[in-house]
Amino acid sequence: MQIKITGKELKVTEAINDYVERKMERIEKYFENAEADVVIRLEKNFQIAEIRVSANGEIFRAVTEDKDLYASIDKDIDILEGQIRKSKTKKERMLKDSTLKVLEVEAPVHEVVDEILKTEYYEIKPMTPEDAKLKLQERPTHMFLTFVNVETGKVNVIHKLKDGKNYGLIEPEA
Repeated sequence: MQIKITGKELKVTEAINDYVERKMERIEKYFENAEADVVIRLEKNFQIAEIRVSANGEIFRAVTEDKDLYASIDKDIDILEGQIRKSKTKKERMLKDSTLKVLEVEAPVHEVVDEILKTEYYEIKPMTPEDAKLKLQERPTHMFLTFVNVETGKVNVIHKLKDGKNYGLIEPEA
């Protein structure tokens, strides 16, 4: 951060310079590249500190007066830090809201698409329901098996029940 310190009717001592630079580190953590103009002046019995920070196209400014210059600088830093946090929070909220609006427009949540996504072809072999059960047990990842029942000549489906131990048989009526 580039810091320019100017004194009007007040000499900028090395101690004041060091103090301002140390306190500006609190502001510096919010920006990668920023410039600060610090003007300190004396009016009547009050010492006034004015700090102006410009970063990312934005300008933050604080002016306070106190009988102690260091207290005035501290107040300015607190004010600036509050302004910067408020600005960042506002930007983040705007970005979040805008992305939510884009998501709502692109894919409405309530819309359900009912499509066939995958088609598999396999050979249906004639076998007994007992043989079909044994064949299904050989394939632990499969939940069902379609076969031609040798006894009836009709297409049947044998499937695993939810208990994981028993099986169900589906036969056409006619």
